[in-house]
Amino acid sequence: MIPEALFASYAGLFAAAFVAATILPAQSELLLAAMLISDRFNIAALLAVATGGNVLGSVVNWYLGRWFTHCREKRWFPASPATMARAEAWFARFGPAVLLLSWMPVIGDPLTVAAGVLRMRFGVFLLVVTLAKGGRYLFLAFAVVNWVA
Repeated sequence: MIPEALFASYAGLFAAAFVAATILPAQSELLLAAMLISDRFNIAALLAVATGGNVLGSVVNWYLGRWFTHCREKRWFPASPATMARAEAWFARFGPAVLLLSWMPVIGDPLTVAAGVLRMRFGVFLLVVTLAKGGRYLFLAFAVVNWVA
Protein backbone atom coordinates (compact mmCIF):
# COMPACT_ATOMS: atom_id res chain seq x y z
CA MET A 1 0.00 0.00 0.00
CA ILE A 2 1.21 3.51 -0.76
CA PRO A 3 1.69 5.78 2.28
CA GLU A 4 -0.65 8.78 2.28
CA ALA A 5 2.11 11.37 1.90
CA LEU A 6 3.56 9.54 -1.09
CA PHE A 7 0.13 9.21 -2.67
CA ALA A 8 -0.54 12.91 -2.07
CA SER A 9 2.75 13.80 -3.78
CA TYR A 10 1.87 11.78 -6.88
CA ALA A 11 -1.66 13.21 -6.85
CA GLY A 12 -0.23 16.73 -6.65
CA LEU A 13 1.99 16.06 -9.66
CA PHE A 14 -0.98 14.65 -11.58
CA ALA A 15 -3.07 17.72 -10.74
CA ALA A 16 -0.27 20.13 -11.69
CA ALA A 17 0.29 18.34 -15.00
CA PHE A 18 -3.46 18.27 -15.70
CA VAL A 19 -3.93 21.98 -15.06
CA ALA A 20 -0.78 22.82 -17.04
CA ALA A 21 -2.34 21.17 -20.11
CA THR A 22 -5.54 23.20 -19.94
CA ILE A 23 -5.87 26.83 -20.94
CA LEU A 24 -5.21 27.78 -17.30
CA PRO A 25 -1.68 28.99 -16.54
CA ALA A 26 0.30 26.41 -14.58
CA GLN A 27 3.70 24.75 -14.47
CA SER A 28 4.36 21.06 -13.87
CA GLU A 29 7.98 20.75 -14.99
CA LEU A 30 9.42 22.38 -11.88
CA LEU A 31 7.45 20.10 -9.60
CA LEU A 32 8.55 17.03 -11.56
CA ALA A 33 12.18 18.19 -11.44
CA ALA A 34 12.00 18.77 -7.68
CA MET A 35 10.50 15.32 -7.15
CA LEU A 36 13.23 13.76 -9.30
CA ILE A 37 15.97 15.60 -7.41
CA SER A 38 14.57 14.48 -4.05
CA ASP A 39 15.29 10.87 -5.07
CA ARG A 40 12.28 9.72 -3.01
CA PHE A 41 10.10 8.68 -5.95
CA ASN A 42 10.13 6.05 -8.65
CA ILE A 43 11.15 7.73 -11.92
CA ALA A 44 8.87 5.57 -14.09
CA ALA A 45 5.91 6.30 -11.82
CA LEU A 46 6.64 10.03 -11.92
CA LEU A 47 6.78 9.97 -15.73
CA ALA A 48 3.56 7.96 -15.96
CA VAL A 49 1.69 10.24 -13.54
CA ALA A 50 2.90 13.49 -15.14
CA THR A 51 2.23 12.24 -18.67
CA GLY A 52 -1.19 10.89 -17.71
CA GLY A 53 -2.26 14.14 -16.07
CA ASN A 54 -0.96 16.26 -18.94
CA VAL A 55 -2.58 14.09 -21.61
CA LEU A 56 -5.89 14.06 -19.71
CA GLY A 57 -5.80 17.87 -19.62
CA SER A 58 -5.29 17.88 -23.39
CA VAL A 59 -8.23 15.51 -23.79
CA VAL A 60 -10.38 18.05 -21.93
CA ASN A 61 -9.18 20.68 -24.41
CA TRP A 62 -10.08 18.39 -27.32
CA TYR A 63 -13.59 17.89 -25.93
CA LEU A 64 -13.96 21.64 -25.38
CA GLY A 65 -12.96 22.12 -28.99
CA ARG A 66 -15.60 19.63 -30.09
CA TRP A 67 -18.17 21.53 -28.06
CA PHE A 68 -16.99 24.86 -29.48
CA THR A 69 -17.77 23.51 -32.96
CA HIS A 70 -21.46 24.05 -32.22
CA CYS A 71 -20.76 27.66 -31.30
CA ARG A 72 -18.65 28.80 -34.27
CA GLU A 73 -21.27 31.29 -35.38
CA LYS A 74 -21.62 32.92 -31.95
CA ARG A 75 -20.13 36.38 -31.43
CA TRP A 76 -18.21 35.23 -28.36
CA PHE A 77 -16.49 32.35 -30.19
CA PRO A 78 -12.77 32.74 -29.38
CA ALA A 79 -11.52 32.55 -32.98
CA SER A 80 -12.51 34.57 -36.00
CA PRO A 81 -13.46 32.77 -39.21
CA ALA A 82 -10.07 33.82 -40.65
CA THR A 83 -8.22 32.32 -37.67
CA MET A 84 -10.18 29.08 -37.99
CA ALA A 85 -9.40 28.97 -41.71
CA ARG A 86 -5.67 29.30 -40.92
CA ALA A 87 -5.87 26.56 -38.31
CA GLU A 88 -7.70 24.29 -40.72
CA ALA A 89 -5.05 24.95 -43.37
CA TRP A 90 -2.26 24.24 -40.87
CA PHE A 91 -3.83 20.95 -39.81
CA ALA A 92 -4.54 20.08 -43.46
CA ARG A 93 -0.92 20.79 -44.41
CA PHE A 94 0.84 19.04 -41.52
CA GLY A 95 -1.85 16.62 -40.39
CA PRO A 96 -1.69 15.07 -36.95
CA ALA A 97 2.06 15.76 -36.79
CA VAL A 98 1.26 19.36 -35.85
CA LEU A 99 0.24 18.00 -32.44
CA LEU A 100 3.85 17.02 -31.78
CA LEU A 101 4.07 20.69 -30.75
CA SER A 102 1.34 20.24 -28.14
CA TRP A 103 3.96 20.17 -25.37
CA MET A 104 5.11 23.71 -26.11
CA PRO A 105 4.10 26.62 -23.91
CA VAL A 106 1.63 29.12 -25.39
CA ILE A 107 0.87 27.27 -28.65
CA GLY A 108 0.38 23.71 -27.37
CA ASP A 109 -2.92 24.16 -25.56
CA PRO A 110 -4.64 26.03 -28.42
CA LEU A 111 -3.48 23.30 -30.80
CA THR A 112 -5.27 20.67 -28.73
CA VAL A 113 -8.44 22.78 -28.70
CA ALA A 114 -8.17 23.32 -32.47
CA ALA A 115 -7.85 19.56 -32.97
CA GLY A 116 -11.24 19.15 -31.32
CA VAL A 117 -12.81 21.99 -33.28
CA LEU A 118 -11.50 20.44 -36.49
CA ARG A 119 -12.82 17.03 -35.40
CA MET A 120 -9.50 15.19 -35.48
CA ARG A 121 -10.04 11.50 -34.79
CA PHE A 122 -9.68 10.94 -31.06
CA GLY A 123 -7.42 7.89 -31.31
CA VAL A 124 -4.91 9.71 -33.51
CA PHE A 125 -5.11 12.77 -31.26
CA LEU A 126 -4.47 10.67 -28.16
CA LEU A 127 -1.51 8.84 -29.70
CA VAL A 128 0.30 11.95 -30.98
CA VAL A 129 -0.34 14.03 -27.87
CA THR A 130 0.83 11.19 -25.61
CA LEU A 131 4.05 10.86 -27.62
CA ALA A 132 4.67 14.61 -27.51
CA LYS A 133 3.94 15.13 -23.84
CA GLY A 134 5.52 11.89 -22.68
CA GLY A 135 8.61 12.68 -24.73
CA ARG A 136 8.89 16.10 -23.12
CA TYR A 137 8.72 14.65 -19.60
CA LEU A 138 11.15 11.87 -20.53
CA PHE A 139 13.66 14.41 -21.84
CA LEU A 140 13.22 16.53 -18.71
CA ALA A 141 13.75 13.52 -16.44
CA PHE A 142 16.84 12.48 -18.37
CA ALA A 143 18.27 15.98 -18.11
CA VAL A 144 17.54 16.33 -14.40
CA VAL A 145 18.84 12.90 -13.45
CA ASN A 146 22.00 13.14 -15.56
CA TRP A 147 22.93 16.81 -15.36
CA VAL A 148 21.30 18.34 -12.30
CA ALA A 149 20.95 15.73 -9.61
